[in-house]
Amino acid sequence: MLPEGFFNQMEPLLHTEFQRFADALTQPPCHGLRLNPLKQNANGKNAAELLSPLGGSSPVSFSGGGKSFAELTPVSWAADGYYYAPSSQPGRHPYQEAGVYYIQEPSAMAPGELLEARPGDRVLDLCAAPGGKSTQLAAALKGRGFLLANEIHPGRARILSENIERMGIGNALVTNETPQRLADAFPSYFDRILVDAPCSGEGMFRKNPDAWREWSLENLRLCEDRQDKILDCAANMLAPGGRMVYSTCTFNPGENEGSVERFLKRHPDFHLLPITKTPFLSALRTDLPRSNAGTECDGVPGWAGGDPALAGTLRLWPHRVKGEGHFAALLQRSGSPCAHPGGNGGHRSLSSRELADFSRFCEENLHLPEDGLAPGLCAAAGMGEDTFFHRFGDNLYLTPVTFPNLKGLKVLRPGLHLGQMKKDRFEPSHALALALSPQAVSRIWDLSSQSDFPDAYLRGETFPAEGEGGWHLICVDGFGTGWGKLSGGIMKNHYPKGLRILR
Repeated sequence: MLPEGFFNQMEPLLHTEFQRFADALTQPPCHGLRLNPLKQNANGKNAAELLSPLGGSSPVSFSGGGKSFAELTPVSWAADGYYYAPSSQPGRHPYQEAGVYYIQEPSAMAPGELLEARPGDRVLDLCAAPGGKSTQLAAALKGRGFLLANEIHPGRARILSENIERMGIGNALVTNETPQRLADAFPSYFDRILVDAPCSGEGMFRKNPDAWREWSLENLRLCEDRQDKILDCAANMLAPGGRMVYSTCTFNPGENEGSVERFLKRHPDFHLLPITKTPFLSALRTDLPRSNAGTECDGVPGWAGGDPALAGTLRLWPHRVKGEGHFAALLQRSGSPCAHPGGNGGHRSLSSRELADFSRFCEENLHLPEDGLAPGLCAAAGMGEDTFFHRFGDNLYLTPVTFPNLKGLKVLRPGLHLGQMKKDRFEPSHALALALSPQAVSRIWDLSSQSDFPDAYLRGETFPAEGEGGWHLICVDGFGTGWGKLSGGIMKNHYPKGLRILR
């Protein structure tokens, strides 16, 4: 049922491999997830350490209350990435809501790995929704530096912000802007930029039927034009010496090698960096003969004029690797990196009087190091120490000091949302519950995933409880999931109404 024009385009490219490629598109899609190294349990172990297969190659299982995962098998090109069996249904496990992992297609993990974001970097994910690659980049930053995750469509930007929150990420800003407006605001600003561009989505045909229903030759040309414009904006925002990954989930050469070739002609101050193919070559299926069509990972693509430089780009084919279709190119801007200027975007620091209610909440409910409120919170939330308190209306945020001036831009999330400053009291946010290490919270109430209680909590139900009154961090197997407030023998449920799940 796939479009005839699509097959007419692919057959000359794949030659002897075309039938295997076509057959692969009739097979079920691959399923993967990434364990979250930012998520700590009550014993101080992060999810990636606790749940990863020993030695990085042995399968692992974890289960609870009838909610079980089949064996997790490592994805060779992604740190903390694993394949899982569809019968596992990890989206229905309470670990999903606790941010223990992010469900992500295995091939889509490649671009985030290729960018090689480092702690302290300024990183931009320009077309970020729903957030898989953004959360992957944030994990690489390890709470230091900052990530700006942008999405042009308002509804998708809200989903992006929710996923950033769910994964316990504190040093991320979320904007809902056009690439051009961001380019005007941040010339030569970022050390690393990911452009996972909107595309014709051919690589998702077997995963998403809507992708092939919307396919047309006219749409391919529109995608190429849009990608050129987005890449030009990204180029203006990359600092000298910085790196950029351009990626798509399509097979069309005009959107892949063609986009890179056109970009390099427009921007002579950029050049391609070769991509190390070893993790991908090790995943190649061995039951296929080598092709002369230049389709294997190390082949020179003939459809881009046989340019040897373009052999350094990456193509993932579903008949060759265990994953969907993907393309990636690694580019670098010429010049020497510059030192980052300091400052906090011109925002005023809050006084101790303005933070009095929040300070009282921390004294009553958290165990923070005695080296200042902001540094203590940073340690408890896994963030770098260079932060300041920032207020948007009644909402209080903890924000990296390298926070840019976002005046005039649509901002959904300016850092870690701590909670609301209400009259004579402070109410903690759901984001704070997900970001804090349980070891930093005075009172926790742990629910076993082998019981029905986590699902009841996620539905918003209260439950009887005995103990010291006040705020409790509700955990599942030691992983913080949300807030509860104990009063009169009843644990009042503070799981956000908009996130409650009926199952």
